[in-house]
Amino acid sequence: QQSELNSFLWTIKRDPPSYFFGTIHVPYTRVWDFIPENSKKAFQQSHIVYFELDLTDPYTMSALTSCQLLPQGENLQDVLPRDIYHRLKRHLEYVKLMMPSWMTPDQRGKGLYADYLFNAIAGNWERKRPVWVMLMVNSLTEVDIKSRGVPVLDLYLAQEAERLRKQTGAVEKVEEQCHPLNGLNFSQV
Repeated sequence: QQSELNSFLWTIKRDPPSYFFGTIHVPYTRVWDFIPENSKKAFQQSHIVYFELDLTDPYTMSALTSCQLLPQGENLQDVLPRDIYHRLKRHLEYVKLMMPSWMTPDQRGKGLYADYLFNAIAGNWERKRPVWVMLMVNSLTEVDIKSRGVPVLDLYLAQEAERLRKQTGAVEKVEEQCHPLNGLNFSQV
């Protein structure tokens, strides 16, 4: 029963009440039907909504892209062991070849092309830090490709908040997410 699901919603008892809701970075359509009504109701009744990051802000998106890059003049080929680099390159060639067959008719109907989608996800991969390449590779699956074009839950909620004219903000800066990931050494990645 929907009413019995764990809502990942915590209430901070004050007047008016505040809520804390745990999200996940997946297309919202994968989880929306499993989010209990109390969480949806809390969102609808709220006037101010804060997110982890402001995914609707162009600066945030630009800063996220920049933080993923290796220092100027370095390439992934310089930092990865040769065999891993070549396996990665072959895998990305395979993904690029398969991507047209992974796309849905709906995606094609919206004007998404496999080459464009591949470049949007994997473009400039040879300049990215290993941890970001690992996250990118993990998202280059048939299931994930089929859901491209559907916003992740955080972005969907941010777009809804804007549509409903709620005041929005972010609790973290890009650097607070980027620096810990960029601080992982190669063996940790």
